[in-house]
Amino acid sequence: MDELERIREEIDLDRRRFVKKVLGGVIGGSLLLVLPAGAVKVAQQISGLAAGTDPVDPDRKFAFVIDITGCIGCGYCCVADKNEFQVPDGYYRTWVERYVIDDQDNVHVDAPRGGLDGYATARLDIPHPVRDTFFVPKLCNMCEKPSCVQVCPVGATFRTADGFVLIDRQRCLGCSYCVQACPYSVRFIGPESRVAEKCTWCYHRLAQGLRPACVEACPVQARKFGDLNDRESEVYRLLHEPNVISVLKPEMGNEPSLHYLGLRREVV
Repeated sequence: MDELERIREEIDLDRRRFVKKVLGGVIGGSLLLVLPAGAVKVAQQISGLAAGTDPVDPDRKFAFVIDITGCIGCGYCCVADKNEFQVPDGYYRTWVERYVIDDQDNVHVDAPRGGLDGYATARLDIPHPVRDTFFVPKLCNMCEKPSCVQVCPVGATFRTADGFVLIDRQRCLGCSYCVQACPYSVRFIGPESRVAEKCTWCYHRLAQGLRPACVEACPVQARKFGDLNDRESEVYRLLHEPNVISVLKPEMGNEPSLHYLGLRREVV
């Protein structure tokens, strides 16, 4: 039995008692920042590759760019993600928000069914004339300094050598500390799995040389994904040209790897 399996068995045997201590404040205040033992093995399992195989080349640095000026709110990306991961109804690993600005500069934001059905119908509940509408896809920001990793008491959430924030589902306690810590609200506790779930940028597809499912599904190429160490890649070009590109909530210090082209001040 390897060290990771031993730790998992110990956690399973005393899971309820541990959660009760954490939630009751016995361990609170100085969470046990457990090192992610066996992180490489877990990454191999998530990517679907055999042991001893590198999931993704660590010499590459992946980045995601979303073009808000191009997104049409069709919801194809959300459907692709739901089909790829069998996401339960009412939960979303990625979703698309609609921002409606009226002529009084009031901002109205909604995301019915996470944008799965698209936005073919205009909002009729806004009392003032509408002057602008745009769409903002949301997903894991794959932070370089992820707060979710910092608060996980058992190291179930960890960052790989190639920059991906992943979850060891067998080790996760479902305590929801990471859900509360994420400033982008991209995590949830699965209703059936009872463990933390989130977007992985389709880590399993990348290991096979494929792009994320949502990127493949976007009909207007508003979602762009690639290697920043490849100077010929589109994401490298976008992030090195004088475009209006930013990240969400930079003041949080998480240093996201998800970038937005044409990000507007109204976006929260």
